[in-house]
Amino acid sequence: MSVYNAYLSLSGTIDAEVATDERMALRTSYRIGGPAALHVTVHSYQALVRTIQVLDRERVSWVVLGRGSNILVSDQGYDGCVIKLGREFSRISLGDDATVTAGAGAMLAKLVNECQQAGLSGLEACVGIPGTVGGAVSMDAGTRHEWIGHKVRSVVTYVPGKGLRRRESHEVDWGYRATSIPGNEVILEATFGLEPGDPGQIAADMEERLVRRREHQPIGKPSCGSVFRNPMSGSVGSLIEACGLKGATCGAAQVSDVHANFVVNNGGATAVEVLTLIRKMHDEVLRQQGIDLVPEVKFLGF
Repeated sequence: MSVYNAYLSLSGTIDAEVATDERMALRTSYRIGGPAALHVTVHSYQALVRTIQVLDRERVSWVVLGRGSNILVSDQGYDGCVIKLGREFSRISLGDDATVTAGAGAMLAKLVNECQQAGLSGLEACVGIPGTVGGAVSMDAGTRHEWIGHKVRSVVTYVPGKGLRRRESHEVDWGYRATSIPGNEVILEATFGLEPGDPGQIAADMEERLVRRREHQPIGKPSCGSVFRNPMSGSVGSLIEACGLKGATCGAAQVSDVHANFVVNNGGATAVEVLTLIRKMHDEVLRQQGIDLVPEVKFLGF
């Protein structure tokens, strides 16, 4: 594996920003993580294709990362390349038939707000969810009962070595925090089918949802959002709280005293401290209640 050769091949040759030893603490909502050996922000489809070709040739592992809102990066960093989708992948286009097409690199908040202003209803459940459209589609983000996949008409991906692929919504299995889109494909854009609505009513619905989020989720402290998926019945937060772990700490990491399914960074927390709490939450719920929790947060560099 030669990160250096990959850097030389990509730097200055494609429409991209290429950097080495990029601190992932600056690229994640947790504000935690050591350096990525290589970080490439690609601004065009051609740059993305070339980047992956070079990385594969040099046998450098790679991962596509949006705003880093649901990931924990190792304190030692990631000995590979983090790819971020830039300019060409951040566009949002409103159609004439209540459809909206958004690039995977577009901020989900921007998409939700533009739909509200255009009087298009259907994505209100995504208000307040951080991250990009690509990240939201890949994990079928939303609430426990409303998922973004319910509104997807089609998804365009890049299949390394093969090219573009479009999937209609019915060709994708949409599940709770999961889809059937292969992990080795890069989501490039998604088209959503929405319904005409009153902008004022949509805004009021969004504000009501935001108020509930502020009341029941820790706001203002770095976190990855929900740590575990909810089981078929019951609430993960309630399960963890019943185990006496609400407010538990490990160094500067803490199980939130607002919602026990969040681990927050009180300032200077390490990935090891966060991971220690996550394991303790999992193990205690399994021991005391017999439920094997499934992580919603993703891990990089471990």
